[in-house]
Amino acid sequence: MSIRKTLWIIAIFLFIIISTAFSTAYATSYFNETEERFMLLPPSDTISEGQIKVYRDKIIIHINDAQWSSYLDTNSMSPVLFSGANGIEIIPKTKSEVHIGDIIAYETKWNNIPVIHRVVDIRQDELGTYFITKGDNNASADPVKVRFDQIRYKLIAIIY
Repeated sequence: MSIRKTLWIIAIFLFIIISTAFSTAYATSYFNETEERFMLLPPSDTISEGQIKVYRDKIIIHINDAQWSSYLDTNSMSPVLFSGANGIEIIPKTKSEVHIGDIIAYETKWNNIPVIHRVVDIRQDELGTYFITKGDNNASADPVKVRFDQIRYKLIAIIY
């Protein structure tokens, strides 16, 4: 294996680690009612260390039913997601797999394509559990209650 290829693999691996550390340090998310604003929380830890295998010529992440995704640059999730980002997504099977801080894609009647925003709160009403979402770069939360059956994907990794 060439040194150049090895350096690329190491660079990609380091980028994933640094990106995760950045999102953990700067992305926190809960509704602070006293200050009446949303704080960002990191996404839940979906991929365990045991699922990641690093070799000299490749990195393998063992994830069942994962899908590759790319994103449009709508600016609502800047600087985390933009048109150069690639993601790995899974379909959550139960609402307990969706946590505050997770980035989800959900369908809504007010948009032709799925909305990809961060879960900033989880609440209950007479119909059951719903999720409050917000774009990281948006001033306020989305204007709808997101029900579990609207959620299409949960973003579990971002690769730039």
